[in-house]
Amino acid sequence: MSGFELTKEFSEKRELLDVAIRELKKRGQIKAQAEHDYKVENAKKIYLLREDGIPVTIIKDMCMGDPHIAKLRMDRDLSKSMYESNQQKIYQLKLEIGIIERQMESERRGQ
Repeated sequence: MSGFELTKEFSEKRELLDVAIRELKKRGQIKAQAEHDYKVENAKKIYLLREDGIPVTIIKDMCMGDPHIAKLRMDRDLSKSMYESNQQKIYQLKLEIGIIERQMESERRGQ
């Protein structure tokens, strides 16, 4: 690969990294909101079940089986997965940028 091509690829990867970092912030906010929503609704459900005299030993299972709580839990897990996926993309881009930098350095040295 020529120096020009390496420089172009380097710039493209840097742009992608910038986009991925901005996206990570958005996904982090979504993840935090999903966690909040799940915990608040789960706590409400636990309280209501306790008020109804449901034995403590089965409350967790009943909450997990509630369609609304289960949906919130799924949303939380999906948002966490998307956040972690975005983090992995950032790591990948950093590695690719490092490889390109080493190739550019090698080009400069004439190797």
